Amino acid sequence: MAESIIFTGTTKKEKYESLIPQIKSLVEGESNYIANISNIMSALKFGMNFFWVGVYFVNPSPALPKGEGKVNAELVLGPFQGPVACTRIAFGKGVCGTSWKEKKTIIVEDVEKFPGHIACSSLSKSEIVLPAFDKNGNVTLVLDVDSESLATFDETDKIYLEQVIRIIENL
Repeated sequence: MAESIIFTGTTKKEKYESLIPQIKSLVEGESNYIANISNIMSALKFGMNFFWVGVYFVNPSPALPKGEGKVNAELVLGPFQGPVACTRIAFGKGVCGTSWKEKKTIIVEDVEKFPGHIACSSLSKSEIVLPAFDKNGNVTLVLDVDSESLATFDETDKIYLEQVIRIIENL
């Protein structure tokens, strides 16, 4: 297990290319899922200087109403780095709930223009959310990354953060 992460590179691509192998090394040999997710969030926060980065776990909830077309689960906050965050997010609500529902990565250049955006922090201006899947194709969590600047995230972030998702899926 790595004791520290060395942050190198000047471009976004170079930073990710330096960081991804270190994240793999960081979780290698550690069996505790929460410890691994926590370290991945820290590596992403400090390696990429994100405003906020964390995961929301899909959490089955017997308290939620059942019925046709309803999902008896919600997203619940997991390990994160950054300011305090929303604790629970409903299926299909906000960027995280929409990523879960649509089972795809969503990049939002301006969160104020995203219908139904959930403002956990008024400082967040742009966002990327990526779902992670189990072996049956069910979403198990979403990785949420926020920036204090507009239009921070692009295809480069999508490519490399999807590599992080693959690491998480294999924990």
